[in-house]
Formats: sequence, structure tokens, C-alpha cells
Amino acid sequence: MSAARGRGPSDGAARAAIAVREFTGSARFAQALTLVAVGLAFSTHAVRNLIGTAGLLAALTGLVVLCAASLVARWRAVEWYGILPITILVFIGWCAASVLWSNLPAYSSIARVGYLVAFAFIGVYVALMRDTIQIVRAFGDVMRVLLGASLALEVLSGILLDMPITVLGIRGDIAELGPIQGVFGSRNMLGFVALIALLTFIVEWRTKIVQRTRAMLSLALAVLCLVFSGSPTTWFALGAALLALAALYGLRRVPASTRWRWQLALLITGVVALVTAWIVRIRIIELLDARGEFDVRLDVWRELSRYLNLNPLQGWGWVGPWPDAPPYTWIELATDRPHGSALNAYVDVYFQVGVIGALLFIALLGVALVRAWLLASTRRSVVYVWPALMLVAIAVTSFAESFALVEGGWMLLVVCAVKAARDMSWRDALVAGRPPVSGTGTPV
Repeated sequence: MSAARGRGPSDGAARAAIAVREFTGSARFAQALTLVAVGLAFSTHAVRNLIGTAGLLAALTGLVVLCAASLVARWRAVEWYGILPITILVFIGWCAASVLWSNLPAYSSIARVGYLVAFAFIGVYVALMRDTIQIVRAFGDVMRVLLGASLALEVLSGILLDMPITVLGIRGDIAELGPIQGVFGSRNMLGFVALIALLTFIVEWRTKIVQRTRAMLSLALAVLCLVFSGSPTTWFALGAALLALAALYGLRRVPASTRWRWQLALLITGVVALVTAWIVRIRIIELLDARGEFDVRLDVWRELSRYLNLNPLQGWGWVGPWPDAPPYTWIELATDRPHGSALNAYVDVYFQVGVIGALLFIALLGVALVRAWLLASTRRSVVYVWPALMLVAIAVTSFAESFALVEGGWMLLVVCAVKAARDMSWRDALVAGRPPVSGTGTPV
């Protein structure tokens, strides 16, 4: 009796530990965390305005802890070799190193790098725990909720109540056909999310992972939000994404033996198109009625160039979203309006972490895009098209916004980069090219 009484508590604790490990290591738990991760990453503006920055950080911290617990529970099921692209590790490492020369207080710099690392970790978790088709479905489900809520709140504000919802930054201009912001804080962010949603819904429809009626209604919702957002920058990205989709559609149908020729022809055509677009950029801006937005960006970039000359190699230190501190406040004073970023991811990363950081970021995005593109054009499943389209949208949008450096845009970039690297790793290719080794250590 005494022996049984002595074993009771320890046995109960062991059973509880096993139950917790089984729960956190289950597929349903990973699915739920993925939905929460995508939802939080793309609704940070609404969360911050509703419960404050402290509430957002608490939610993010809790999510990171749960993802870590799930990852530990499924540790043995993960293939850790070549798990992360070196480009991600080096870029984050350089951003972390910039704490040493940042002009912000050390605790603030460390916190901002930690914010970057937190969303990167969540992106890695999502990429590891879910297949690409499961990730597409998770993004589709979350985007339907966020865009649906945005449209409903805009109708409530602009038509039913005829007054702004100040706490969410909704002005209620839907009665005048926009621009609207939804729960995202700005029309450009709404346009970016609507673009991601539109491309995701197309992949959902083509892979038949949702019913046709649901797919069509989702596409209509995304198009409606994109149009009402009135974001000129999104139209550039949409055009590029649709051209990429058409190119991939054609590449997937040409014989494998001649596909490399078509890839080369597309590369040359893309370079020519970019050069042409740059030459006639003023005319394109006028056609899209985006002269006002372009002038705003030009003013910001002109002011940035004055401070870039002081720290061109290493930059001013990683901050992510711009803080209320010099030199960012000086730029806002010079341009006579507040800014949360440089309105260009490439310029922003150049300003924060210098030439080295900018080259590392371009390498991260470029290598991921090349890998995803090759996978999308050679693999049979349509789901491989999704990472390539996401990266095209990110690469083009980054010329006019800095979404790829923070929160949802950064997490999406990490997810696509990890997925592309897992399916097309040069390290795996090197291992595959080595001769097999016998038990005595000699080639066989």
C-alpha cells in the first residue's frame, strides 16, 4: 500500500507530461498554431490598436512559446539537415550585429532585433510543420476572415453608421468607392494582403482543395478589396504576378528538354521589360494616377540619401518599423509627414544595415525566388506555384513598400524561402553527388 502511495504522484506527473507532449506534438495543434500565426502576423495593426503594444508583444511571446513547445515535441520527426537557407541565417546575424553600432539604446535595439527573429522563428515553424498545400489552405482561411472583416467594418463605418472607426484607423470612405484601409491601417497594406489572398485563392481553386463556389466567392472578395483599396503600388505587383503566372503556365507545358531555353528567353525578356519600365516610369506613374504617391516616396528617399552618406557600409542599425528617434524623426520633419518606413524595402534595409545588409537581403529574396521558380516550373503539382507567386509579389511590392521587412510580409518571405530551400537545396545536391561510402570509410 505504501509503495503504491509513493508511486502515485510521480506516475501522475509522468502521465501528464506524456499527455502534454502528445498534445503539443499533434498535427491538429500544429494546424491551429499555423492559423493563429498567420492571423496574428497580418493583423498586428488591429491587435496593437485594440490592446496596445504590450498586448501584441504578449500575444507574440505566447505564440513563440507554443511554437517552441510544439517543435520540441516533434523534434525527432524533423529532418534538421539543411533546414534553414544560409541567406536567412546570415541576414539575421548581420541585423543582430548592428546592435553594436546602432544609435538607439541597447535594450531598444535588442528588442527590435528580437521582434524580427520572433516572426522569422514562427515562419520557420510553419514551413517545417505543414506541407505546402496545408500552408496554402491556412493562408486562404485566414485571408478570407481578415478581408471579410475588413469589408464588413468598412460597410458598417461608411454606409450604416456614416462615421469613422477611429480605433482601427477606418475612415469609412467606401461610399465614395474608396480608398479603404480595412483592419490593416493603410490602403497599401490592404492592397498587399488582397493581392496575396487573390493569388492564394487562385492556387486553391486550381488544386481543388476548396469547393468551386467557395473559391469563386473568395476570388470576388479579394478583387473587391483590391479595387476599393485604390493602391497604385498593388497594381504594379498584380501585373507582375499575373505575368509570372502566365509564364509558369506556359513553362509547365513545354518539354523538359527545351525548358531551359524558355527559361533563358523569359529571363532576357524580364530584364528588357524592367529596363523599359524604368525608362518610361514617369508615363506609367501618370497612367496609374500615382504621381502623388511617387512624389512622397521621392521626398523620403532624397532625405535618406543625405544620411546614407554618413554610414554607407553598416547603416544606422536595425530598427524594423521606424522609431521616434533620430535620424528618423529628422526625416519626418524634413518631409513634413510621419513615416513608419522608407516606403521601399531595398532602400530601407540599405539605410538600416548598410550596403552589406542590402546585398544580403537581395540575396535572400533572389535565391528564394530562383529556387521557387524552378520548382514551380518543373514539379507537377500546381501547389508549387504558390511560393513563386508570393515571392514575385513581395519582390515587386518591395520597390514601393517595406512590408517584406516586418511582421506578416517578413514571415511570409521566410516561409517561402524555407520551403523552396527544403525542396531544392544545393547542400543536398552536393551530398547526392558524392559517391556512396562503405562501412570501412572507402567509396563503393
